[in-house]
Amino acid sequence: MIELLLTDSNEYPSLFIVDDDKVFCDVLAKAMTKRGFSVTCAYTIDDALKLAEASAPEYAIVDLKLSSESGLVLVEKLKILDPGTRIVMLTGYASIATAVEAIKLGATHYLAKPVDADDIMAAFERTSGESNIAISAHPLSVGRLEWEYIQRVLTENDNNVSVTARILNMHRRTLQRKLAKKPQRE
Repeated sequence: MIELLLTDSNEYPSLFIVDDDKVFCDVLAKAMTKRGFSVTCAYTIDDALKLAEASAPEYAIVDLKLSSESGLVLVEKLKILDPGTRIVMLTGYASIATAVEAIKLGATHYLAKPVDADDIMAAFERTSGESNIAISAHPLSVGRLEWEYIQRVLTENDNNVSVTARILNMHRRTLQRKLAKKPQRE
């Protein structure tokens, strides 16, 4: 299902919000409309691609996990359709591996949920990195390092759990249980 919130697309920059959480999508769409965007929501990768092929957006907000699909696929395809599209990837399952992949595929920025519209606006406006970011005095926990490594191997294997389990020398069900858990806090 696709939903258009603001119809004067000639006057406002176009923004696609692609998230399978319809309530979050609707709330974010209203907030971004107030900030001057012509907003279109899509809840699946297929719907978003159909819209983008008809008219590529100037801006996009893409969730990393769209039901059983990866939003990384959409980031790559949106950038192929229009290299100028500014994309912010959102996720409730942030990891270094997926952040790196999102940026490599063309995302402008990568934000961990919860986020608000102001965070997203700031991410859209960023055009370069910051060299003065403080380095954390606390290293990652062992649990977080394990989770990051699993995510990296999973990403390298196109999210194939069976192959990833074999590479990690782990039973597939054990890996599935670890993946079902939220990431360890830093």
